[in-house]
Amino acid sequence: MSTTAMSGNDTISINNRIFADLADGDCAHLTYPNDIANVKTGKNGNSIYGLNESGKQCEFVLRVIRGSADDKFLNGLLAGQQANFAGFVLMSANLVKKLGDGLGNVASDTYIMSGGVFTKQIEGKSNVEGDTEQSISIWHMKFSNAPRVIS
Repeated sequence: MSTTAMSGNDTISINNRIFADLADGDCAHLTYPNDIANVKTGKNGNSIYGLNESGKQCEFVLRVIRGSADDKFLNGLLAGQQANFAGFVLMSANLVKKLGDGLGNVASDTYIMSGGVFTKQIEGKSNVEGDTEQSISIWHMKFSNAPRVIS
C-alpha cells in the first residue's frame, strides 16, 4: 500500500506573530548545520561516540516582501538586538507544516524554535531589468534549539 503526503497551508510565527507577507519559492528554510553526534573509530575497531549538543541548533532563513508589515516587525526586532545585544530577548518561532494523507486526515509537522538571534544584515539591490528579488528581504536567524514534533 502506498503512502501519500499532501503539503499546504504552512504557518510561520516568530514571537507569537503569524507571518502573512511571505515571498515566493522557498519563503522559509530551516536547516541543521551541525551533526548531533560524532563517531571516531580507532585501533582494533574500537569506536568512541560523542553527543554534539550544537547539533540542536538550526539556521532559519525567511523571505518576506520588502517593506511589508512583517518586514517592519523583523526590522524592529533587529534594531533592538543591535541596540542592546546583552539585553535582547531571544526570539522563539514555529514552523508548522500541515500534512494530509489523502483520506481527510491531517497531521502537523512542527519545528519549535527557541533562543533565536539574527545572524546577518538585510542585503539590498536596485535592478532596472525587472528582477523581483529586489523586492524581497531575506532574514537570516539562528536558534539554539529546534526540536521537531509530529502530531
